[in-house]
Amino acid sequence: MDAQSFLDAFTPERMVVKPGTNVKLQDFNPGFTGDFNKDEAKALLRQGVQDLARYQDMLYAQNTYALLLIFQAMDAAGKDSTIKHVMSGVNPQGCQVFSFKQPSTEELDHDYLWRSFKALPERGNIGIFNRSYYEEVLVVRVHPELLAQQQIPKSVKSDRIWQQRFDDINNFEKYLTNNGIVVMKFFLNVSKEEQKRRFLKRINRPDKNWKFSLSDVRERAYWDDYQAAYEDAFTHTSTQWAPWHIIPADHKWFTRLVVANLISKKLQSLNLAYPELEENHMERLREAKVMLESEE
Repeated sequence: MDAQSFLDAFTPERMVVKPGTNVKLQDFNPGFTGDFNKDEAKALLRQGVQDLARYQDMLYAQNTYALLLIFQAMDAAGKDSTIKHVMSGVNPQGCQVFSFKQPSTEELDHDYLWRSFKALPERGNIGIFNRSYYEEVLVVRVHPELLAQQQIPKSVKSDRIWQQRFDDINNFEKYLTNNGIVVMKFFLNVSKEEQKRRFLKRINRPDKNWKFSLSDVRERAYWDDYQAAYEDAFTHTSTQWAPWHIIPADHKWFTRLVVANLISKKLQSLNLAYPELEENHMERLREAKVMLESEE
């Protein structure tokens, strides 16, 4: 099977959260790999990366759309490696990655979407959010003390704040879509058992030690709380214009294949093309060719 056949045949409905669905993560298998084996998937990924590079070149040349890729996941789900492998063939000139950490003092002095506005991709570019404004309905919800520290009116800090933020996010993403910024959202769905295995690997291998933090293990104590927060977020923010994709993440080789081909398929649907040149420009090209070929 080549990459195009994969695009045509593989329609991962089971990975797309249909708007209005009451999401339960137990319905999504983190270990799912379809009918693919690892070697086949790696070969298809190489083709998918090449296709993605070709589409990105047209996206950049056309300069009409922008693509915003949002990655959310529990720790050790493979966000960094997925971004690295899927985007390995993309021209760095047309792609930027932003990793959103704990808000700075300056960022807390603004609304919670402010830093995301600053990081939006320009037309023709691909922007990648490694974590995003969704942290405001995930980690902040799991850790209420973070909400208490935010400099917002007390009247806003009510039980309705999460629904208000869901509405804000939906409106924000609709605004982006209306202005030609295509939003794709991926949740890399790793199991608790696989996360443990990856944590132990980071501890046992010296070259992986730098990736491990004790806080990662401490957050495992909130696993069920995070799962509930994610389910509520998916239920309320998977929209027709920006649906969530819940990607099996226990096998990184399958995760990368699915993400690469979903992105390629989305870019393919935009009917991208290189700009048509006016006749006077074509005439100048012909003149330039004659001049170059006449050089001794």
